[in-house]
Amino acid sequence: MPSDTPLIPSNASVADELEALNSIYGPDTLDFQGETPSGASAALRLPDLPFSFLFTFPSEYPDVPPLITGTQSTGDSGKGEGEAAVSILRDLLGTLWTPGQVCLFDLVEEATPILQEHHAQHRHGAAEDHSAHATHRSATSTQHEQQDPDLTMVAASSMPSPPWVLSEPMTVSKSAFIARACHVASLDEAQDSISHLLSTNKKVATATHNIQAWRIQSTNKETGTVTTIQDSDDDGETAAGGRLLHLMQLMDVWNVVVVVTRWYGGVKLGPDRFRLINMVARDALSKGGFAKEEISKTKGKGKGKK
Repeated sequence: MPSDTPLIPSNASVADELEALNSIYGPDTLDFQGETPSGASAALRLPDLPFSFLFTFPSEYPDVPPLITGTQSTGDSGKGEGEAAVSILRDLLGTLWTPGQVCLFDLVEEATPILQEHHAQHRHGAAEDHSAHATHRSATSTQHEQQDPDLTMVAASSMPSPPWVLSEPMTVSKSAFIARACHVASLDEAQDSISHLLSTNKKVATATHNIQAWRIQSTNKETGTVTTIQDSDDDGETAAGGRLLHLMQLMDVWNVVVVVTRWYGGVKLGPDRFRLINMVARDALSKGGFAKEEISKTKGKGKGKK
């Protein structure tokens, strides 16, 4: 009889990415399909896209890059669209992979909006070809139906994307954590950065918690008066925001906003969740170079790759 036990890659890096991606994006995002003496194979499905991609992970991964061998499924995509998507994904992989560092999470984050836009443009072009005789009003109506207009989304999309530095994703007992940090010069800029993130990233917006903290310090050029603003938001994770702010104080970081996103996996972590929240936050702050050198040397064992 076939076993119901899920296959687990023998490569620890692939296993970690499998758990993290499926916790964050959905249980079938990375579908591990088996192993051969040369490595592991898996199918990657990006959010809200009709096609999935076939990957091969050499046994030496992440010291050598994964290979994108083609599409597993093209769904309702148009002719040639899958091949174009593979080409885009391979180009992105070539820029993101660094020897010794896992890259699938970064690839999903970078590729998803690009391929979603590519798919939308392809569908829009196909619709125009199919209904060239339609009235201008009908075409406009169809476009609005496809785009599902949202004024908040439109306003946020018109803003420049904040230069977020991302931590490595971390998964413990099916709860996934990831932190983002970016430089800000004012409270308005911090709030705008958070609003942009929540308005343009559906996976973040629908996460269980988005714990936030910021520390901002500015000097009046005329009077020399120093203004300090520091605050936090638990977003339902009681006391987590204050602990995150305390970490920023210990690391002596200023003019930074941090957002730690948690997707709850159904298993209560107890106080350990605070350690995990601060661990990914420390990783993002250290990777972004926001901490002073003598403070950042005391960081924990979070991965330091970028």
